[in-house]
Amino acid sequence: MAHYTRRAFLTGAAATLAALAASCATGRPAGLPAGTPLPTKGDGEVLRNENSPDIRPDWNVRFYRAFQALDPEAWRLSVDGLVEAPGAFSLAELRALPAVEQVSRMVCVEGWSAKASWAGFAYPALADVVRPTQEATWLYLECGDGYYEYLQVTELQEPRVLFAYDMDGEPLHEKFGAPLRLLVPSKYGYKGPKTVVRIHFQDSGGAGYWPTVGLYSTDGLIQPGIDHPLDLGGRREIGAGEVTAY
Repeated sequence: MAHYTRRAFLTGAAATLAALAASCATGRPAGLPAGTPLPTKGDGEVLRNENSPDIRPDWNVRFYRAFQALDPEAWRLSVDGLVEAPGAFSLAELRALPAVEQVSRMVCVEGWSAKASWAGFAYPALADVVRPTQEATWLYLECGDGYYEYLQVTELQEPRVLFAYDMDGEPLHEKFGAPLRLLVPSKYGYKGPKTVVRIHFQDSGGAGYWPTVGLYSTDGLIQPGIDHPLDLGGRREIGAGEVTAY
């Protein structure tokens, strides 16, 4: 476990307050691309953090903040920035991309994990449609609740990274990130944004929300330690990267 001096703590706290102040002044988190829309307004159920929800007691639900679920029929994924063919894609259009199915365990930085079967599309399928330019080396992802994250194109190209729209054979439930979420199994859950509404291609990146205002790592790589799998109970030792042993 890392140890922090009082000076380091105060320095980090000051940076956090500065970021939050910028967010309050502009109505959006600090450091976002110009023209970033404000959090999407939904009209469905109010979604918030929840442990062992009735629909899946072997999972926990985590959101950046409470917000209203989006209508999957009206929802569009906006893709813009350094691409030759920007667009706003419906869920039906994304389902028409080459489909990928896989079983992955999501590990939360809080120390728990949960497992499911997922279906969706890989990054190259989307890239074939929007055609990023050579300068596009980073993606900024914005979510319906206002959460945001940055990932390098090379991270999205890794095997088993998936934009998921189905979970355990059913359309993704709003509590688990419908209509579309990103899965990066080698990284903690905060690097896999839920309810994605916008993907912006750019030539530089950032730290993402939690690394900016908290103490989470920028790359989000799962570290060796103790996991508490909600679907199995108990505790398990894990190594670095994706958990595949159970």
